[in-house]
Amino acid sequence: MTQILLTLKLTTMRNKIFKTLFAALPLLLLSMAAGAQDAAGGEAATDPYFYNRLFSNSLVIVAGVVLLGAIVALVHLLNVMVKVQQIRIYQEQGLEAYMEEVKKPKESFWQRMYKQWTKVVPVEKEQDILFEHEYDGIRELDNSLPPWWVAMFYITIGFGLIYYTYYHFTGAGPSSGEEYQTEMERAEKAVQAYLASQANQIDETNVEALADEASLAAGKDIYIASCAACHGALGEGGVGPNMTDQYWIHGGGIKDIFKTVKYGVPEKGMISWQTQLSASDMAKVSSYILTLQGTNPPNAKEPQGELYQAVENGGTTPPADSTATEQQQSESGTIGMK
Repeated sequence: MTQILLTLKLTTMRNKIFKTLFAALPLLLLSMAAGAQDAAGGEAATDPYFYNRLFSNSLVIVAGVVLLGAIVALVHLLNVMVKVQQIRIYQEQGLEAYMEEVKKPKESFWQRMYKQWTKVVPVEKEQDILFEHEYDGIRELDNSLPPWWVAMFYITIGFGLIYYTYYHFTGAGPSSGEEYQTEMERAEKAVQAYLASQANQIDETNVEALADEASLAAGKDIYIASCAACHGALGEGGVGPNMTDQYWIHGGGIKDIFKTVKYGVPEKGMISWQTQLSASDMAKVSSYILTLQGTNPPNAKEPQGELYQAVENGGTTPPADSTATEQQQSESGTIGMK
């Protein structure tokens, strides 16, 4: 009887150690993998603590290997001890007991796992698995966990191992930093698209002069491509009026220029640009035209139209200046926005 009890205790101890090893093995492997990755991730030339980390991580890896080997050796030793005790029991009970044990069909791994996962203690034997503690007349049973819960537990361990290896060890998947950078770039594009949609809601009633370098540079490019043929590359005028003086035919404020660019002056040969340029682009080129004021380019065309002076409330062009010449007043057939 003593041999039987000892065998049962050794078997129970072996099973508990095996379960602990099975549950802790993924965490141990993850720790060893993290240590190996950290040890290989730095460079001695740039990291002053490289050798310290390399030494400490190497110790972690060695300790993990030794611990794993010790647990495996302990399980093997317990198996041997269980076999020895079984032989002694068979010797005490005779050859018949040994033959009955040998003749028993061996269960497959899946059969053993199924029995382990679905082990339920009958109601009449619940007294054998009651815990010692009691609270308010209630005592807890030491039943096995539900099979679905156990299966999900091991599935999550396997998934975590694969996930960590894919994203953090092999480098095949994007890291957290890379995903953050991707999201930031996506958000930046969304912001730019929103701002572009807002910019295209500009019209001649709410347009304001732009002063940032990017907008003025874009406005210059549009001017060179679309306006320079008539008004000159420097705004000096040509077929169209001079853009650099203070005399304007249709008003010299940002709203006046935007309106002239948008709708054109068909009777004087200037086309409407609203079908070829977005509202944002028209605001940029109109703002760039304002920067040409007072630049005094060579070969500038003589002034045309009326002297424009900006007013504080952004109103329309003041009355015509008395100094405007009859030639300026009579050139109504000139092509251009002024």
